[in-house]
Amino acid sequence: MDQDEYFTIDQQYSAEIKVKGSRFIGTAYPVSTEVQANEFIHRISVKFRDATHNCYAYLIGHQPSIITRYSDAGEPAGTAGPPILNVIRGRGLTNVAVVITRYFGGIKLGKGGLVRAYSECTQKVIGRCTIIKKYIYERIQLEFEYALTGPIMRLISLFQAKIDESIHGQTTELILFIRKSKVEDLKSRLIEATSGKINFD
Repeated sequence: MDQDEYFTIDQQYSAEIKVKGSRFIGTAYPVSTEVQANEFIHRISVKFRDATHNCYAYLIGHQPSIITRYSDAGEPAGTAGPPILNVIRGRGLTNVAVVITRYFGGIKLGKGGLVRAYSECTQKVIGRCTIIKKYIYERIQLEFEYALTGPIMRLISLFQAKIDESIHGQTTELILFIRKSKVEDLKSRLIEATSGKINFD
């Protein structure tokens, strides 16, 4: 896997298991910020407000800036949130939040049983998800004379960079988004193509 590739899920999914009378409902959702994750957790907790527990975990970001949070939500410490997080991490996913809702069925499962149940439910819901590959993009700004537009635009197209904004005045300014792994190569090719008559911000 390239340094700028990562795997996540494409939309919300749910799955359910039953263990000794207890009902476990897993809901997985793609998120890219903690605000999105917390809004999702709140939404599911409201939907299942009558449940015994709404435990969760999420993993957001990429090395070296990965954010992980979890909650056992009243279950014995370490029996719900960490098992959910371990499954997300074990599947090599990021930008994913999972809430496991439990309706207690009258039979205690014990700590080991809870860990297995929360892990199994998380595995089941993630097993239903469509896993997609995405890329980390970096923003770069170019400034150059109008006469250099042709070779610069050809390179931008060749590297499949996305133009976000263009400003035309005495010089041309472009704001691009390009896969992180291609940034340095594009810059060196642009310098070569313009004989160094290009500025980067």
